[in-house]
Amino acid sequence: MKKSIKIAIIHDWLTVYAGAERVLEQMLLCLPQAEVFSVVDFLPSDNREFLGGKKVMTSFIQTLPLAKKKYRTYLPLMPLAVEQFDMSKFDIVISSSHAVAKGVLTGPDQLHICMCYSPIRYAWDLQHQYLKESGLVGGLKGWLAKYTLHKIRIWDLRTANGVDQFIAISNFISRRIHKVYRRKSSVIYPPVDIESFSMVANKDDFYLTASRLVPYKKIDLIVKSFSNMPKKRLIVIGDGPDFIKIKKIAPSNVTLLGYQSFESLVMHLQKAKAFIFAAEEDFGIAPLEAQACGTPVIAYGKGGALETIIDSDLNRTGIFFEEQTASSICDAIARFESLMVKIKPDDCRKNAMRFSKENFIVQFSSFVEESFSKFKNGELI
Repeated sequence: MKKSIKIAIIHDWLTVYAGAERVLEQMLLCLPQAEVFSVVDFLPSDNREFLGGKKVMTSFIQTLPLAKKKYRTYLPLMPLAVEQFDMSKFDIVISSSHAVAKGVLTGPDQLHICMCYSPIRYAWDLQHQYLKESGLVGGLKGWLAKYTLHKIRIWDLRTANGVDQFIAISNFISRRIHKVYRRKSSVIYPPVDIESFSMVANKDDFYLTASRLVPYKKIDLIVKSFSNMPKKRLIVIGDGPDFIKIKKIAPSNVTLLGYQSFESLVMHLQKAKAFIFAAEEDFGIAPLEAQACGTPVIAYGKGGALETIIDSDLNRTGIFFEEQTASSICDAIARFESLMVKIKPDDCRKNAMRFSKENFIVQFSSFVEESFSKFKNGELI
């Protein structure tokens, strides 16, 4: 992309270096001239390297009381905030969006591409799960939350009309985009840092799960399933609000390690017999990091996992279970152990390579250049 082309990237909020920020990092490598905008920017000084020294333009929410710790409570103001960004000087505007970034205002001579991680999950099909987990099913706060999400849905649907091209991070999210916005999207899978996870062929006799311990990750369900398999060993890596609850129900054959260094995580991924993944994720990076280590995955057969794990006799890299229940996980582990001799570490690694950073850079760069070329030539895109 020519450096003379002015580009803006709008990210929802910058508070941690997680999945969406890894995508942002690679987009900035593809488009080094891009200016960065975000509703808030509270990234710590030791976690900003991926921005390449760029200054981030933020909204008025940045200076509101308690915004650093409570920025999510300002969700009702975020549509207004993102609409205040002045995009008038840019040729290409790219929204990096799982919430409000795609609502930025653009004109007819500006190409707006949305890298969509998902339509706002807690405002659409996951609203009831969100309200239940947040204790907002009833009462005045509950009704205020429901009304706010109702208004967000109206705004979210309206702003989809301002996007020229949608990129979905998986076919699963592509279907969600179509369901919510009735728009087509192109799938470009997020980049996974495959090279940081080297393959080890010889495995130890334990299963592994690693995640932030929050309700939707279903780590408690995985732990409960091992209560029914006392001769099998499970190691859990991760910390979070559910840690104490999970520790109370963990049987003696389950070890909770809490937060671990990256080096420790990689070592456990390399040596595990299999990685267990029980969440319904939009994409899911952890199962691919496991496969990069040559480790097969036992996963819930919904969401992005269906696109990143091969459960077939040809080049198998894992096993799916059909229900988020302990008995279903137990059945899947039994099936895995009957088939594990057929699962080759090389096949796991080869499958993970499809999602490398290099592949993302090629696909994303080509998509932006081709879309802009068509847009400038007056072609409908």
